[in-house]
Amino acid sequence: MTDRHSQARARARGYAVSSSSHESREGRGQVPVRGSGVGIPGQGPRPAWGQPGGGEGRASVHRDSSAGRHGGSSTGGNGNGNGAGTSGSGAAGTSRGAMRGRRTIGDTLRTRAIDAPSKHGTTGQPLQLHSNYFKLLKHIEWTLYQYRIDFSPQCASSRLMQGLVNEHKKIFGGFLFDGTQLFMVNKLRSDQLTLQSRHERTGDIYQLRIVHTGTVDMTNETGIQVLNLILRRAMAGLNLQLVGRNLFDAAAKISIREYQIELWPGYITSIRQHEQDILVCCEIAHKTMRMQTCYDILRDCQKHDRNYKDSFKRAVLGVVVLTGYNNKTYTINDVTFETTPESTFDTKNGKTSFLEYYKTKYNIRIRDPHQPMLLSRAKKRDLRAGGCELMALVPELCQMTGLTDQMRTDFRMMRAMADHTRLNPDRRIERLETFNRRLQTSPESTEVFKTWQMELDRRLVELPGRLLPQEMIFFSTTANGVQAGEQADWTAHFRNNPMFATVRLTRWYLVVPNRATREANDFLGCMIQAARGMRFEISNCEIVPIPDDNPGTYVRTLDNILNKDPQMIMCVVSNNKADRYTAIKKKCCVDRAIPTQVMVQKTITPKGGNVRTLMSVATKVVIQMNCKLGGVPWKVKIPLNGLMTIGFDVCHDAKDKTKSFGAMVATLDHDNKGTPKFFSTVSQHTHGEEISNYLPINTVKALNEYRKEFGELPKRIIFYRDGVGEGQLHYVYEHEVKSIVDKLNQIYKSAGIDQEVLLTFFIVNKRINTRFFDRRQNPRPGTVVDDIVTLPERTDFYLVSQSVRQGTVSPTAYNVIFDTSGLKIDHLQMLSYKQCHLYYNWSGTTRVPAVCQYAHKLSFLVAQFLHQAPSNLLEKKLYFL
Repeated sequence: MTDRHSQARARARGYAVSSSSHESREGRGQVPVRGSGVGIPGQGPRPAWGQPGGGEGRASVHRDSSAGRHGGSSTGGNGNGNGAGTSGSGAAGTSRGAMRGRRTIGDTLRTRAIDAPSKHGTTGQPLQLHSNYFKLLKHIEWTLYQYRIDFSPQCASSRLMQGLVNEHKKIFGGFLFDGTQLFMVNKLRSDQLTLQSRHERTGDIYQLRIVHTGTVDMTNETGIQVLNLILRRAMAGLNLQLVGRNLFDAAAKISIREYQIELWPGYITSIRQHEQDILVCCEIAHKTMRMQTCYDILRDCQKHDRNYKDSFKRAVLGVVVLTGYNNKTYTINDVTFETTPESTFDTKNGKTSFLEYYKTKYNIRIRDPHQPMLLSRAKKRDLRAGGCELMALVPELCQMTGLTDQMRTDFRMMRAMADHTRLNPDRRIERLETFNRRLQTSPESTEVFKTWQMELDRRLVELPGRLLPQEMIFFSTTANGVQAGEQADWTAHFRNNPMFATVRLTRWYLVVPNRATREANDFLGCMIQAARGMRFEISNCEIVPIPDDNPGTYVRTLDNILNKDPQMIMCVVSNNKADRYTAIKKKCCVDRAIPTQVMVQKTITPKGGNVRTLMSVATKVVIQMNCKLGGVPWKVKIPLNGLMTIGFDVCHDAKDKTKSFGAMVATLDHDNKGTPKFFSTVSQHTHGEEISNYLPINTVKALNEYRKEFGELPKRIIFYRDGVGEGQLHYVYEHEVKSIVDKLNQIYKSAGIDQEVLLTFFIVNKRINTRFFDRRQNPRPGTVVDDIVTLPERTDFYLVSQSVRQGTVSPTAYNVIFDTSGLKIDHLQMLSYKQCHLYYNWSGTTRVPAVCQYAHKLSFLVAQFLHQAPSNLLEKKLYFL
């Protein structure tokens, strides 16, 4: 959408399904604090601060794509401190983040039958690729004994727990401890044992109650988690710093002083059983740290704003901060000016102030005793452990992380960051090889590998791939198609070709502020010229000037125009302010059902005064407008008749975090020669409500629309489900897929069709850490990988469908969790690649199938701006582009 680019990606709710019975024990053993009612980070259980807080945020980590396919086995920490390492006796202590005993381990969802046909395709040119994986050449194969440790009194610090356990390393022998679970080579003399440890500094006595809970077979999932623990322990030898969930190299930080930010390079690692081998996935990440504390922000607000309290709140609410004294991250949910560092609270040793607390515990002297305090809502695991609802933080001790919306709109700053974060394949390979070399040569790391008999290959994994044939792009039913090109970009072909199907535009209006009239007229001329070349008939529009660009002015003007029954309305706005955009879209998408095109004045202003420079923008806008009216700019050949392709995605409401909106977009193709039709629908979901309640209903709506258009039900349905995390696969398979299949069977049976519905259900995931390299370069669009790094329990493959100009291209993971189509894996791979050519906002390929991208655009529009379902009179048009 030229009107507005997506700024964030809201993900679907997670539904974890697990088999383990470990209890949640995060934040246990914390010391109560009374008096002020404010919790202190690292203390607890604490009485709740009575005010409501905001939603939880997330710090900014830069990589080509965020979380991944390896989430179930990630060695990323949880931000609860740097667990102390152990030494001697073959011990290998870790931070509390890697394989936590209090975190349940989910069952593996096996969607591929043992006797299923081969999932390795043959179509395309064979390639020899490398990937960002290292093979685990050797690992322990003996059985480990698993124990659970409870501390009395309860213990808040992971570092302290490690120290208390280390006192008994002579008894334990070789062991791993993750904060709750103890894994040992040797079995203890008794299944239940109580040991006593003394706190080295305070002299406090702690009882360690140790209970045998089972054994760990190193070939199962728990064994893989233990391997992640060992790798995490080995990485401790690289002197990396735990920030949030991952490890970063603060010593190698990159300062961009012009914009007051730092980039901390780091690594995201995971171990998992792949097709034949256990592989270690390693991805390069960057943490964005700002060279400002919250106190710096406060001082700026006091200097420049009379109402500095409100401006300070606006600046810090929702921001993720890092407290250097304990390396934890917190989301700021509120600010209290009534509480200051001079305020006191009760501890077991009597009253103390925040000033005294930080001086005694961390040897930190707080400079300004009168600054307000920041409040952070405790995470659910801390609340379950008895912690208070909000914790108090001192602004001058809180370093800002991540980027503000204003920073993200600063093109120069983002480009300066991209020079460091978007690594081209050659630089990425060098960094991965350096990481491997450091692991292999660091004395502490090599000692851990030696102790646990692990050996890591020094070379990146080599694997076979295939390059699918280039697609032919068709601009009409009669002319020959044109090749998409090696970079899968056919923009240049619009100069000589019409659009596949157009809708004549005769009644339309242009709403423009008086000061932008000249630019609007110039742009209008470019649009008509561009449309003429694509045989899209556009009549002159009626220009409606307005005196100012206030949202109310646009709404009143639109009210008058809507009474004239226009086909389309274009609005020129002075900037990207959300309230104005929201007012326009609500009026035309909710109150009425008229497609709109919103253009920012800067976009339609010619560079250097040369109007010809606007032709590229005008061409894209004309294509968009044709699509919003029901036209189709191009097609690719899909040799399947009676096909309905569905995409689904979810976005959380930007204002009300208890709501989210699920958008479904379907493409209706009755035969390959005709013009495809579209259908879209949006459902609102409240917090905790099952999406499976709506998916079957919306799928039936799409079926009914297909039957209404073509007089029969579709022969095949391809469903692409986006926005699904690793922990949600069970839920999607057991509830969403099965409920859709049941509903489809009812519909087809009632229509007299007894055969099983030909349905293929894909999980599409682009938030993965896997990368591929073709001779130290990016793989070309159409590259498919379906072996070595795929998973044996799935029918899955990776597809590189787009090209990038900077950095390393990110593949997309496709997981077929249900399939009764009878199509070969080659057909499914080629069909998915074809779908990536059909997103009409861009004359090139996209990372995900077009229906997924459409669903995301629609759910984002509703969740960010409309906050309610749009009019169903628009459901046959791509009005959300």
